[in-house]
Amino acid sequence: MNLRIILILGALSAFGPLAIDFYLPGFPAMALAFGTDEQHVQLTLAAYFFGLSIGQLVYGPAADRFGRRKPLLVGVVLFSLASLVCALAPTLEWLIAARFVQALGGCAGMVVARAIVSDRCDAIGAAKVFSQLMLVMGLAPILAPMLGGVMVNAYGWQSIFLALTLFSAACLVAVAVGLPESMRADQPRAPLSGALGQYFNLLKDRVFIGYALSGGIAMAGMFSYIAGSPFVFIKLYGVPAEHYGWLFGTNAAGFILVAQVNARVLRRFGPAWMLARMIWVYLAAALTVLGISLLRTEQLWPLLVPLFVCLASLGCIIPNASACAMDGQGRRAGSASALLGCMQFTVAAGAASLVGVLHDGTATPMALVISLCGALAVSVSVLTRRWVAQRG
Repeated sequence: MNLRIILILGALSAFGPLAIDFYLPGFPAMALAFGTDEQHVQLTLAAYFFGLSIGQLVYGPAADRFGRRKPLLVGVVLFSLASLVCALAPTLEWLIAARFVQALGGCAGMVVARAIVSDRCDAIGAAKVFSQLMLVMGLAPILAPMLGGVMVNAYGWQSIFLALTLFSAACLVAVAVGLPESMRADQPRAPLSGALGQYFNLLKDRVFIGYALSGGIAMAGMFSYIAGSPFVFIKLYGVPAEHYGWLFGTNAAGFILVAQVNARVLRRFGPAWMLARMIWVYLAAALTVLGISLLRTEQLWPLLVPLFVCLASLGCIIPNASACAMDGQGRRAGSASALLGCMQFTVAAGAASLVGVLHDGTATPMALVISLCGALAVSVSVLTRRWVAQRG
């Protein structure tokens, strides 16, 4: 797969991180503007996760029926228009609704990107491309919060959504001009009427579900961090909003570094082997985060070290789990990609909401949810390896 296509797919896959990470420093300003608190502003994040979950189920069958390009173009246009509505939202309720629609558009890039990789690559090749996409996507969590903090202070929170409008418009041009159709012309097109049947067959595939949940539950821990870190860093430990991005970016840099190391060692160890080992690293680091949060340390750095390890390990877990789940899906790659993404973001939405529900003015709710995700991810991973062995 050439560099141009990887960059376009990376930009499309970055819709999610950008639409999430970019506006996090603006939570306090948005709460002030709408006359509410930050816990209610977090509903805009939950609405986005919910939209990602539902929308992917639509784009998957559409990508298997109409090819990869047409549904993708529709989704990018929808994301761009919804981003503009977010910038102009007069109330928090309007913003929540616009964020939901924005997610319905943004998830097209995520679904179709995975399907295109599956069209062109085998399991090891797919894991390498997914790791490379993590490099492109990883720039978003590094740059977005830092730039978002600067833009909020200089131009207000609305400027963030105007920037997303322009970015998505540029991606629309890139897709229209530089992204060819990857679905073979002679490949059978699955009818939309069979979408439910495809999903039912996938749900009966224990190995697919196991790999999807292993990565998805671990990823939910990352979104628990995304939902809880603005309060923990800015409010609890007094980190200035414009400096929040540096902390967020450091963790994202670890994520990128591990993803690139993963891409280099895959030929030797394979994605399933790497996933089974690194998921234990994630759990160990998550439990350390929980233990330190319970100590109520006055300084932030003891919490940051294990949190860095925990989030960095996801640079190995997420691409390998996705590659193992998508391996051999063939003509139902779009539906498999959609169900994979739906499961991931449904769990992520629940985890992010749980952080808000458990909010008690400390870092413990965030750490507790991250640890719970780690324990569940390890349990599912162990079961999946048994199912693979039984399959023979």
